Amino acid sequence: MHDTLQQTRQGFRSETWRRFKKSRLGLSAAILLLLLSIAAILAPVLAPLGPTEQFFDGLTLEGAPLPPDGKFWLGTDTLGRDLYARVLYGARTSLIIGVVANLAAVVIGTTLGMLAGFFGGWIGLAIMRFTDLMMAFPALLLAIALAAIIGPSLWIVALVIALVNWVQIARVVYTQTRALVEREYIEAARALGAGWGRIVASHIFPHLVPTILVWGT
Repeated sequence: MHDTLQQTRQGFRSETWRRFKKSRLGLSAAILLLLLSIAAILAPVLAPLGPTEQFFDGLTLEGAPLPPDGKFWLGTDTLGRDLYARVLYGARTSLIIGVVANLAAVVIGTTLGMLAGFFGGWIGLAIMRFTDLMMAFPALLLAIALAAIIGPSLWIVALVIALVNWVQIARVVYTQTRALVEREYIEAARALGAGWGRIVASHIFPHLVPTILVWGT
């Protein structure tokens, strides 16, 4: 039975990779995202001018922004700052917030959704009622409260986004886990003495990966 499940998972991965390689739109988007990520990570190398530096030669004599030239590749803003550097560093900030917030939301939502779906009963009910409560909680109020307690920072933004968005994937994972728990191979694994952790990790989570990837991206 284990060999059959292993072959099924390997076949699913191969089929997924084959379809992805045939999708020109998917490949183009992946390459573009990779290039943007590399540019954001290497911002200090690719942009020798600082994003917050104000240059005296970054404005005209009348105080107007400069157009693109040899020093300022994308020109300057009204304060004489290099727009090229600001774009790269801005992409870096967006990448950090997006990756951290998405990963946190996926981890929290997937974990709670699987636990609620697998155990059901009062455990599942408590988790899902907490999910409903978080879904109704105002994001702006949460951001203000966290900023007052911890202090304003980039990580507060990522944390608020994660705490607001994990509830969506939790409900999806919960629904799919409840359906998977009723499958015959789950009952067979229980009959063979497999613990809940092994069942969730080996037999339920692999079936949720496509959904998690779609939601996370």
